Amino acid sequence: MPPPASKSKTKVAAISIIASASMATIKLVVGIAIGSLALISEALHGSIDLVATIVTWIVVRISDRPADAEHHYGHGKIESLSALGVIAMLYVLAGGIVVQAYAHLREGAPPPTLSAIPFVVLIADIIVNAWRARALHRAALDTRSQALEADALHFASDVLGSVAVIIGLTLSGLGYAWGDASAAIGVAVLISLLGLRLGGATIETLLDRAPEGAAERAEAAIRALPDVVGIAKLRIRMVGPRHFVDVIAEVPRTYPIDRIDTIKQQVQDAVSGVLGDADLTFTAIPVARDNESVRERIMVIARNAGLAIHHVTVHDLGEKLTVSIDLEVDGDMALVDAHAIAHRLEHDIRHEFGADVEVDTHIEPLEPELPLGTDAAPTRVHAIRTALSGFAADGEIHDIHNVRVRDTEAGEIVNFHCRAASSMSVAKVHDSVDEIERALRHAFPSVKRVISHAEPPRES
Repeated sequence: MPPPASKSKTKVAAISIIASASMATIKLVVGIAIGSLALISEALHGSIDLVATIVTWIVVRISDRPADAEHHYGHGKIESLSALGVIAMLYVLAGGIVVQAYAHLREGAPPPTLSAIPFVVLIADIIVNAWRARALHRAALDTRSQALEADALHFASDVLGSVAVIIGLTLSGLGYAWGDASAAIGVAVLISLLGLRLGGATIETLLDRAPEGAAERAEAAIRALPDVVGIAKLRIRMVGPRHFVDVIAEVPRTYPIDRIDTIKQQVQDAVSGVLGDADLTFTAIPVARDNESVRERIMVIARNAGLAIHHVTVHDLGEKLTVSIDLEVDGDMALVDAHAIAHRLEHDIRHEFGADVEVDTHIEPLEPELPLGTDAAPTRVHAIRTALSGFAADGEIHDIHNVRVRDTEAGEIVNFHCRAASSMSVAKVHDSVDEIERALRHAFPSVKRVISHAEPPRES
């Protein structure tokens, strides 16, 4: 189903075809009947408008087609090409009118036969064209259609052309024989000015000139996003009613990949908010922020090397830094290979912070993925829950609940929840829970791992 904007453009263009055909025919018949070059010129101008409107009706149906294998940016530029074709016809018509008007003035052609009919036709034409110009202009703004905007300018010029013809006929009626031919020249001048104005905008679009103020609005909207550090490059061009926006943005290098995807969507929303219909191409450049901590910089170094580290501690001794890291590697890896990995990591850290940085790396086996397990028997779960509650009875950890025990080939895995005072620090809670976990593993040697989750007290 065609989008609403496409239906709107097609409907307005179709109405313009009917109006153009009717008014051009009436003006041509009346102009020939009374012998008015100005009115005939205006009728011919209207005929060009009719051709242009038919072309517009066809073009807007094509321009809204989506991108395909051959047209990656859609079909919007066909509107600009059609506008150039209409401009060419307008200048041919203007030239012909000037030549004929000059001939009338040189040969002293007789003035037109006047009556009320041409004035009634012209006033009706002004009303119809004013309405059409307004309707087309509104539709062009709503749909950002160059083809409809071209049509709107045509009909606006028709209003001025009809006024010029009325003035010319009036002058002829007052005895100024040159009035009709001069009015025809006035129509030709209006047509030329119209073509000049429309041609400039159309050529700028075909040359991919950025719309006035679009880059500034888009850049301001993107820089306002908290996760964007800066903008390295921003390019915008129009294809039909759509803005194609290329952005190369700087983002914090500490962010994970999925966070970058979120930033891209935020940029898309920001650009669409200020430009309307926008097709965004987004490239992220990871950069270091001024407020990055030493720990964050070390985590980035390890992540770029594909290494798993934890327990990163940093001490500033004034003249130098000391860094301690736990590095996880495959437990079956030979020590010489594991040491080589640790040595490369230490080298990268010294390269980042200076050769005098003191780095110690503790190598430990990477926790393997545990095999599939089964829920332990209820009696076993009850025994472990009772033991956990007993270990916590005299401490600051309480309300042991949601205890789960699973049997695996590697041993038993225990998960449980507990509660602690809201004001306790994370470090204090961690130490207290650690004591309970060690006590449980001592009491039940078959327990391979204990995972606890501490919560604040329930709200009353």
